Amino acid sequence: MTTPEAWVDRDGEARADQDSAAQAGQAWEARAELDGAERAGQDGAAQIIEGFARLSEGTLPGRMGITVTDASAERVVGTMPVDGNIQPYGLLHGGASCVLAESLGSVGAALQAGPGRFAVGIEISATHHRAVAVGLVTGVATRVHGGRTTATYEIAISDDRGRRVCSARLTCLLRDQVPPGGHDPGHLAAAAE
Repeated sequence: MTTPEAWVDRDGEARADQDSAAQAGQAWEARAELDGAERAGQDGAAQIIEGFARLSEGTLPGRMGITVTDASAERVVGTMPVDGNIQPYGLLHGGASCVLAESLGSVGAALQAGPGRFAVGIEISATHHRAVAVGLVTGVATRVHGGRTTATYEIAISDDRGRRVCSARLTCLLRDQVPPGGHDPGHLAAAAE
């Protein structure tokens, strides 16, 4: 990245007056801050992934073998083995796909909420497209809405061959305190420390 020499107005014309130079300097500083936050976010993703793994021990996602491999508020990726998550016909249980979808979307929503806030799933829907009997399924949760009070994710679950197994949608309520009867697991990144 280079330091801007002139400010460009909304018509694409370069201006080099004092006001535009000051604005260009401010824009440069803001971009440098974003670059630093982006680098910190990459380090933070590793902490979030580790924190999710530690917090999942002894919980449903942990028992089902769900592993988060990449995480940000915009996109969360994770895997789950088919083995151990089947229904009586020997196929991946539709409920297992929903657990994977809600787990990944909830991690994204917790990141959207930010430190000291909590994400609680309030609605999930899923369409199951094809059966899977062996291997690993991969879910990709993509944020479609991220506000202060709600976050919504679309989750695509695919088999080892990249074929769509399930399409799900999750909406989470973002809260400032843990709901009654729940407990504070701590912030995901803090759990990794």
